[in-house]
Amino acid sequence: LFLAVCAVGIGGTFQYGYNVSIINAPTQHIHKFLNETWSSRYQKELNPDLLTFLWSVIASIFSLGGMCGALIGGSMAIHLGRKGALLMNNIIAILASILMGISFPTGLFELLIAGRFLIGINSGVGLCVQPLYIGEFAPKHLRGGLAMGTSIFLTGGILTGQIIGLRELLGGEKHWPLLLSSSCIPALAQLLFLPWFPESPRYLLIDRGDELSCAKALKRFYGSSEYQREMEDIQRECFALDGEKPKKPWQLFTDRAVRWQLITVIVMTMGQQLSGINAIYFYATYVFEQAGIVAEKIPYVTLGTGVCECLTALSCVRSNHVGRRCLIIGGYLLMTLWCTVLTFSLTYQELYSWAPYMSMMCVLAFILSFGLGPGGITNTLTAELFVQSSRPAAYMIAGTVSWISFFTVGMLFPFIVNGLKQYCFVVFLLECLFVAAFIFLVIPETKNKSFLEIKKEFHKLNFGKNA
Repeated sequence: LFLAVCAVGIGGTFQYGYNVSIINAPTQHIHKFLNETWSSRYQKELNPDLLTFLWSVIASIFSLGGMCGALIGGSMAIHLGRKGALLMNNIIAILASILMGISFPTGLFELLIAGRFLIGINSGVGLCVQPLYIGEFAPKHLRGGLAMGTSIFLTGGILTGQIIGLRELLGGEKHWPLLLSSSCIPALAQLLFLPWFPESPRYLLIDRGDELSCAKALKRFYGSSEYQREMEDIQRECFALDGEKPKKPWQLFTDRAVRWQLITVIVMTMGQQLSGINAIYFYATYVFEQAGIVAEKIPYVTLGTGVCECLTALSCVRSNHVGRRCLIIGGYLLMTLWCTVLTFSLTYQELYSWAPYMSMMCVLAFILSFGLGPGGITNTLTAELFVQSSRPAAYMIAGTVSWISFFTVGMLFPFIVNGLKQYCFVVFLLECLFVAAFIFLVIPETKNKSFLEIKKEFHKLNFGKNA
């Protein structure tokens, strides 16, 4: 099971984290490449406004690709299988790497834009299918811990990208095309290792009706002596679904039986993106400068934020013991606290010598709290709140909402910061409080429960007194 999570994660959420991270290091080098390419092509200087626009397209096209990937990820998982979708997804990543790698020697920045779009599609599919696959092959008593592989590989990808992007490695002017094309390495690794593992047992029995292959897959995952109990649980779910076909995303919006599960996933997914984590990263450089850290050393200090996220994701494996509900509510409440303290410390940054250090502590504490709850548990709960026929469509909806929120925050955040300055964290703390209250009032504990048992928990909420 552990090796399966690793084989799935290296080409799944690792790619998302890695490609979000590596684009920051070569910013100045890409600006220079755009200027030189434009000058050689049109014999005139590139207008500064047009340069800003082209760079914005290169950076943000990733989000558009991610949204497209989320929209097709569920369909790929249904038609190709969970494992088949992930394997096919690596072809997109390899093509994207080739396009980004040859953009510099060919002098075609359009290839860089196309490559970023394709790697966005790869990331969108990976974010959709990886937690779906892990959630389906994990036994219910280990589901929380194994599903944290999604978060561990995502944060591991961010940290790896920060390290590889240092100017001493591939972040320098000569090597930045290699940096952007290095995302082919995780894709090749998954193509090498994932074929050794079986398809999702739930997909094989419930979607394909192949009981023999399901039993073989369960024996591979759990061992010959331990698989029978999980087999019975899958058979019960199969019997309850009574041949129901996988649903389309729009069908979930009209299905009263999943009304509150869908509302919960949308609120949690939006809450994750709008929680202020992007604002924290935006302010991190300013906070470190105010604490007296030399500008040249800030990239190395920023690695501390990546290490924080990784350590928190690893510690969240214990969610199987504490419970999902407790962790995610606690994470949002802690983020509310750190937003409050950070607002005060940034306000008095110039007046008191201790305030910059307080701000630095708040940045790291906020990142830890995010990893403890929203960053680690959201994808796990999405897998647990739906039965087999609704789960792929739910991930398509969740992924689309996540990428739209990610893009919206990227577009609006500079205006929010310019208008409110440090008081922008007041907006984020109110949002964190709202999501924590929603989860407290709506979501039941899902620890050690089967998908059918969780469905029954929501039955009264969906149908009220008529239940």
